Amino acid sequence: MVTPDLPITTDRLLLRLYTEDDLDDVHDIQSRPDVTRYLYWGVRDHTQARGSLAMKIAASGLSEEGDNLTLAVVLPETGKLIGDVQLIWVSREHRQGEIGYIFHPDFGGHGYATEAAEVVLRLGFEAYGLHRVVGRLDARNTASARVLERLGMRREAHLVQNEIVKGEWTDEVVYAMLADEWRARAGLTS
Repeated sequence: MVTPDLPITTDRLLLRLYTEDDLDDVHDIQSRPDVTRYLYWGVRDHTQARGSLAMKIAASGLSEEGDNLTLAVVLPETGKLIGDVQLIWVSREHRQGEIGYIFHPDFGGHGYATEAAEVVLRLGFEAYGLHRVVGRLDARNTASARVLERLGMRREAHLVQNEIVKGEWTDEVVYAMLADEWRARAGLTS
């Protein structure tokens, strides 16, 4: 399993693996209807959040298709966990991955999601050698779309009523970036 050197620090954030001590913060995020509105799952009680945390703790690196790396995003000055970012290894053969993120709404509007997701994109392309990374979202989630656009990902598809989520037909939007696009954006040479 390939796990990057952690923790990773950015200008304003600390990204690290999850621990058992994160349960209350995970529950605080996952128990909010405004967080889960556009996700496949609904609000979670404390027991469900504990199960989710166990999966996040196990998601510590990529070794085969389907694995994911989930990093807790923390404000270093307070130690407050404000969300997480995720990289999923979708295909070994096609060197493809997917990014995702969930943040507490109280910390929205500060660019934290973009700053943390950029770390995951860098890991995907530079540490894991992916060729293509996608981000998928409910078309109504315009805040998430803005994060992907700020990362330089291009909108590739708008799938109309392709899934039933929580009892209603929803549209899905897909954004993507190629390794060459990442290198150009990051000012790296091939």
